[in-house]
Amino acid sequence: MSMKILLADDHGIVRNGLRSMIEKQTEDDLEVIAEAENGRVAVELAHKLNPDIVIMDVSMPDLNGIEASRQILSKNPKIKIMALSMHSNRRFVADMLKVGVTGYVLKESVFDELILAIRAITAGNTYLSPKITGAVVEDYVAHLTADKVSVSDILTGREREVLQLMAEGKSTKQIAAQLCVSVKTVESNRRQIMIKLDIDNVAELTKYAIREGLTTLDS
Repeated sequence: MSMKILLADDHGIVRNGLRSMIEKQTEDDLEVIAEAENGRVAVELAHKLNPDIVIMDVSMPDLNGIEASRQILSKNPKIKIMALSMHSNRRFVADMLKVGVTGYVLKESVFDELILAIRAITAGNTYLSPKITGAVVEDYVAHLTADKVSVSDILTGREREVLQLMAEGKSTKQIAAQLCVSVKTVESNRRQIMIKLDIDNVAELTKYAIREGLTTLDS
């Protein structure tokens, strides 16, 4: 039986490359069943199609890979998620591992590691690109992040979604329409975000969102 794979990346050329690599692998046991151009679509497709594996870009517009992974795994923890990123930043890696992903591959080496990583996580193992393994081990040994409060400890899932969309320049009406809630609800979320973070302007909220990995300048 084929392992069903969902590809989530906001760059079509990357999705095409990943699909090509998977289709060319020698064993006929991997199948790409769908593609998603952002995290929100990835969540919807994961819930609808129930893939075995999601290859998830970490930095995507509308809903980043961290939040998308959190939502997918909260509903179906049996799905395996492999993070895909151009960032080797320790915070990105730590946050993805924290939500339950079992693989993290850098885009610069993805074509050399893709099938190897897929095989590893489907076998029940965790796979990290060699270039980031050392940094992750150092963090665990030195407990560098043990006392640092992350955005997931402060804001609710919905507040993190609103913050990302605010940082990406969406208006209150646009956010309300995208999240299928009222404008008043978004305004309430925004007030709570500002209170919890003690930040009273959008520019500083945007900086915070980028620093915490909710969005990036190049997403």
